[in-house]
Amino acid sequence: MIATKNITTERIFYCLLLLFIITGYSKPVYAASGDTSKTLVVQISTDTTAKITPIDSTIVKKRFWRASGELMLAQIIPWAYNYFVRDAEFAHVTFASIGHNLKLSNWEWDDNNFTTNQIAHPYQGNLYFNAFRSNGYSFWQSAPASFAGSFMWEVAGETHPPAPNDFINTSVGGIILGEMTHRVSNRIINKKQRGVKRQVSEVFGFLIDPMGGFNRLLDGKWGRVSTVPLTDLDTMAMAGELDIGARQINEHTGNLFTKGKAGWYARLRLLYGDPFKPSKTPFNNFDIKVELGDDDTAKINNVSVNGLLSSWELKSNEKEDHIMSLTANYDFYHNSSFEYGAQSVTFSLYSKFTNDNDVNFTTRIGAGAVILAAVPDPYLYYGEGRNYDYGPGFSLIGQAGIMVKNKLAFIFNYKGGWFVTINGNSSTHFLHTASGEVRYKIFDKFSIGAEGGYLILRGDYRDYPDYTSKYPFVRLSIGFRI
Repeated sequence: MIATKNITTERIFYCLLLLFIITGYSKPVYAASGDTSKTLVVQISTDTTAKITPIDSTIVKKRFWRASGELMLAQIIPWAYNYFVRDAEFAHVTFASIGHNLKLSNWEWDDNNFTTNQIAHPYQGNLYFNAFRSNGYSFWQSAPASFAGSFMWEVAGETHPPAPNDFINTSVGGIILGEMTHRVSNRIINKKQRGVKRQVSEVFGFLIDPMGGFNRLLDGKWGRVSTVPLTDLDTMAMAGELDIGARQINEHTGNLFTKGKAGWYARLRLLYGDPFKPSKTPFNNFDIKVELGDDDTAKINNVSVNGLLSSWELKSNEKEDHIMSLTANYDFYHNSSFEYGAQSVTFSLYSKFTNDNDVNFTTRIGAGAVILAAVPDPYLYYGEGRNYDYGPGFSLIGQAGIMVKNKLAFIFNYKGGWFVTINGNSSTHFLHTASGEVRYKIFDKFSIGAEGGYLILRGDYRDYPDYTSKYPFVRLSIGFRI
C-alpha cells in the first residue's frame, strides 16, 4: 500500500516555480551561431576521404525561459519519481535541508556505486547542458547550465549533504557528453529528407539528445523539410567503424588463454571533423569509442570521448602536418578486473606524414591534468557500495597509426595516468593501457581486424599491501564502415 503524504508548502513552492518557468515568456534574443566551418578533407582508419560543405552563420533564437524550464524539468522528474514512486527518504526535501546543504562546511563525498557516479551523474549533467544548447545557446554559454543544475540538485534535489564528486562529475562530464550528443544528434538528422528514413533519423536523434528532440517537437521541426539551403544543416564530416566479433579476456590475473573467458564483442568508433584542421570552436572535432561485450562483469565495458576545445596549427604542407590541440576528455572503464572513470583536459601534438608510396603515418602524443578520477580500492567498502577512491592526477597519451595504400592499417595506443587519493584510503594509483591492432580492408565498407592489449592498474597504499589488477585481451572482428 502506498503511504499518503501531506501537501507541504515546499512542494507547492516547487510546483508553482515549475509552472512559472515553463509558461514564462521572454522576448527572444538573436545571435550569430559560432559553429562555422570551411571545406576540409578527413581520413579515418580504412575510410575514404569525405568533404565538408561550408556552413554559413545563422541567426538563432535564445529562449532563456524555456531552457530554464527544461532544466528544472530534468530535476523535478527524477525527484518526483524518488518521492512519489520510491518513497525515498532522501527525496523528502524541506527548507531546513536546503539551508543545511547551502553551507559548504556540510558538503561531503558520497557513497554511491561506481556506475551511478561515473555514468548516471554525467548523463544528468548532459540534460542540463542541452536544455540551453538546444535553445539557441553556444557551447560556452551552455556550460554554466551544467554547473548550475548540478548545484541546484545537490542543494535542493535531495536531503543528503552535497557531494564534491557528484558536482564535478555532473558538471564537467555533463558538458563533454552534452556537446557530443548535441553534435551527433544534429548530424544524423537529414533535414532535407522525407518519409520513413527521416522519421527513423528523428527518433535516433531524440534518443541521443532527448532535450534537442523535445525542442524539435515544440518548434514543429520534427519531420519538417527545411527550406533553407544549408544554413541549418550540420554538414561536418563524420565517419566511423562498427566492429563485431569475439574476444578472449582474463578475469583476474591468470594466463589469458588457460584461465581466460571468451564471448562476443562489439565496438563503435566515431570521428567527427578533422583533428588536423585548426579551430577555436569547441567540439568541431571529437572522437568517441564505445565497447560492449557479454563475457565480462558488465555489458558496457568502455566509453571514451575526446573533444576539441581549441587548436593551433604549427606546420602544414603536402608532406607533413603538425597541430597542437587542447581537448576535454571523458573516460569510463568497467571490466572484470577493475573500474576507472575520470574527466580530464589534455594538450596533444598531432602529426601526419605522407610520402609518395601511398603510406601515411600519424601520431599523437599528449599530457594533461585529470580533474577527478575514480579508481578502485580493494580495501574500501563505503555506504551503498562505493569501493573506489577519488583523486586528481595527470595523464599521458601516445598513439601511432600507419596506413598502406588505404588498405592495410597498423594502430598502436597507449594511455597512462597517475592519481593521488584525496578521499578514500591513503594511496596513489598508476594506470597503464596499451593495445596494438592490424586491420585490412577487404571491400569498400568491410574490413577484418585483430587486436591485442593489456590494462594494468596498480595501487600503492600507506596502510595496506599494494595491489595490482591486470586485464589482458585479444580480439578478432569484422568491421563495417559507417
